[in-house]
Amino acid sequence: MSPATPWTIAGVRKALQAKKISARDLAREFYAQIDRRNPELNAFLTLCPERAYAQADRVDASIAQGRALEPLAGVPVAIKDVLSTRGVRTTCGSKILENYVPPYDATAIERLEGAGAVILGKTNCDEFAMGSSNENSAYGAVRNPLARDRVPGGSSGGSAAAVAAGLSVVALGTDTGGSIRQPGAYCGIPATMPTYGRVSRYGLIAFASSLDRIGPFATNIPDVATVMAVIAGHDSNDSTSAAVPVPTYADEIESPIQGLRIGVPEDYFGEGIDSEVKAKVQAGIALLEKLGCKRVPLHMPHTDYAIATYYIVATAEASSNLARYDGVRYGLRVPGATLMEMYRKTREGGFGPEVKRRIMLGTYALSSGYYDAYYLRAQKVRALIAQDFSNAFQKVDAIITPTTPTPAFKLGEKTADPLQMYLADIYTVTGSLAGVPGISIPCGKTKAGLPVGMQIFGPHFGEARILQLARAFEKADGFTI
Repeated sequence: MSPATPWTIAGVRKALQAKKISARDLAREFYAQIDRRNPELNAFLTLCPERAYAQADRVDASIAQGRALEPLAGVPVAIKDVLSTRGVRTTCGSKILENYVPPYDATAIERLEGAGAVILGKTNCDEFAMGSSNENSAYGAVRNPLARDRVPGGSSGGSAAAVAAGLSVVALGTDTGGSIRQPGAYCGIPATMPTYGRVSRYGLIAFASSLDRIGPFATNIPDVATVMAVIAGHDSNDSTSAAVPVPTYADEIESPIQGLRIGVPEDYFGEGIDSEVKAKVQAGIALLEKLGCKRVPLHMPHTDYAIATYYIVATAEASSNLARYDGVRYGLRVPGATLMEMYRKTREGGFGPEVKRRIMLGTYALSSGYYDAYYLRAQKVRALIAQDFSNAFQKVDAIITPTTPTPAFKLGEKTADPLQMYLADIYTVTGSLAGVPGISIPCGKTKAGLPVGMQIFGPHFGEARILQLARAFEKADGFTI
C-alpha cells in the first residue's frame, strides 16, 4: 500500500487471505521502510527481525494449512521499550539498562503474539517513561514525523511516531500521566489508555505502580478496538489485574451514539490553553452534538490540584521502584572501592537528569517528617479528584476535554524548564489519578498544520463507550474537522 493508504489490520487480513502478500513479505516491507525513515526519526531503538520473521512464517504456514486467521495475523507491531521481551534488549531508554535482555515476555506481548502479531522491535521513549517530549531518552530524542523540528510527545513518543510514520501498523505504549494520549495528540493518531487493571502490567518495567497502564496506538478506531480486545483481560501474574469480562469492542464501537450525555468540564478550557486547540476541540464537541449527543456542562473542582498531586504520587513511587537499579543484580555496574561507592557511581552514571530529579523529589516526599505533609496529603487529594470523576459519571456517559493545552512544541523548547514540561500533562493526569479510561483522537489541525487532540474519558471499564464515541466521530470525518 502507498503512504496515502496505510496498512490497517483489516487491510493486512484481506491481503493475506487473498494471498496478495505473505506475512514474511509484509514484515520485510516494513523493515525496508524502517531502514529509510528511522535514521531521521529515531523511533526504534532495537529491531528483532529473527523473531519477527519466525512469527511471520508461522502465520504463513497457518494460512497454507487453511486455518482461520488470528485477530492480528501478520500485523506488524512496535513495542515501547519498557515492556519485557524475551531475548530482545529492553532498555527503558536508560543507560542503566543498556544491555539488559529479559528472560521472559510481558503478558501483553504474549497475547499479541498469541493473536498472530509480528513484533518488529522496541521503540524509543523517555527514560523509564519519565517525560512529556521523548527528549529524556539516553539514546536521543524522537522527532515528530509530521513536523521534524517538533517533539512527538512523551513518554511513548517512539511508538506514536512509528505508527504515524507508517513504520508499524499498530504499537503499544504505556501511560502513567498522559504518556499514550499526549503523543497520540501530537502525532495525530488515536491513542488509548485503558482502565487501571484492564490490561495486565506483568512484564511492564515499573515507573509508578499505581498509575502505569499499557495501551495501543493505531491510525483508526477499529484497529484500536481489535488490539484492546487482544491485550485486555485478567492475568493471575498481576495482582492489580481486574477479573472483569472483556466486551467484543469491535462490535460495540458501531453502536449509535444518539442520546449519550457528554460532559464538558469548564475547568479544562481556562487559562493556558492555545486558542486554536480550544476552537478545534469545541468544534469537535459541536460535531458530537450534531450526531445526537447531549452536552452537559460540568465543574470538576479539584482539577487545579492534579499536576501537584501527580508529581508527588508518581515521583514517590518512582523513588521506590528505581531503588532496584543498584549495579548488584543486573544492568549497569560501575566499579567502586566500596559497596556504597559502587552504588553511587552506578546510579550517577546510569540515570539521566530527569530520572534523578524525580527520584530526589519522591525520596523527599517520602522522608521522615515530610510524608504526612506531601505523600499522604497527595493521596487524599487524589481521592478527591477520583470523586470528581465519580460524581460526573452519575450525570454523563463520557467526558470531553482537550488532550493537551498546546500543539506539539519545538525540540529543546522546554528542556530548561521542567515545570513548563510538566504542565504539558495538565489535562491528562486527572484521568490517570482517577484510574478511568481515556482516549485521544485527532480533531483537526492548526493553521500551521500541527495536529490537535480531543480527549474522551469514560467510567471505569468503559472502554467500549469511549471507543464508540471515537468511532462515530471518526466516521463523521471529525479527525479532519
